[in-house]
This record gives sequence, structure tokens and C-alpha cells, in this order.
Amino acid sequence: MLIEYIIPRMDFSAAGKASTDMKRRLTQLGLPVALIKRIAIAMYEAEMNVAIHGDGGKAEVEILEDCISTRFTDKGPGIADIELAMQEGFSTASEEIRNMGFGAGMGLPNMKRNADELVIQSEPGRGTTVIMRFKLQTGEL
Repeated sequence: MLIEYIIPRMDFSAAGKASTDMKRRLTQLGLPVALIKRIAIAMYEAEMNVAIHGDGGKAEVEILEDCISTRFTDKGPGIADIELAMQEGFSTASEEIRNMGFGAGMGLPNMKRNADELVIQSEPGRGTTVIMRFKLQTGEL
């Protein structure tokens, strides 16, 4: 099953809708609460990055037999230094975004902490793709 979500640029009323909807769907499937929480946190962080830094984009979530796979894509400015961006506290968010309570530099580190697998593909000027996978235990689906 593949589910797609559009993530509008700088629309904070829409940001978080994908992670909230996925949390509801995974709860209905009866997956463990701890797994659902990890997925929801990581997806929310990715959504916010796409909305704030990526000029909007989309999320795709695929529910497979052995994992939940997510792909977030945007056409934003890209990440110039992924290693630097992975450091807790590093942020390129504007002062305005920080004053709204976002941009603390924990997005990518929280994604890494919660996903079983994290792949970041980015090219300055061409956008970013973030793939996260969350393993399912045998019989969870």
C-alpha cells in the first residue's frame, strides 16, 4: 500500500498532517505503540524540514510486509553539507522560523535516532530526498 501526501511550503497548519494520518492508520493496523511513536516523530521532523527548508514537496509512505518505508522529496536549495546538518543544534532556519519555535537543529538527528535506516540524497540547488525505513517484527502486520 502506497500513500502520498503533499507538503505545502511554509504552511504550518498543514505540516504534520501526514505524520498524524499515518499514526492513525498504523494504530488501526495494530502495530506496537513504540514503533508508531518512532515513525510519527521521524515523519513530523521530515515534514517540517520539507515545509521550512525545502520549499514544499511530498511524502510517500509504503506499508510493506517487513517495514514501513517513507520517502520525502523537495525541490528546495538542497543540503550543502549533510554531515554538518546531522549535528544536533545545527540549523539554517531563519530567525522568524526560530521565533515560531521551529529550527532548533534537531530534525535530522531525530530522524536518524528514530528510523532503522536513514538515507539522505541532496544536491545544492536541486533539492533533497530523505528515505527512512522502520523494520517490522515478524507477524506485526
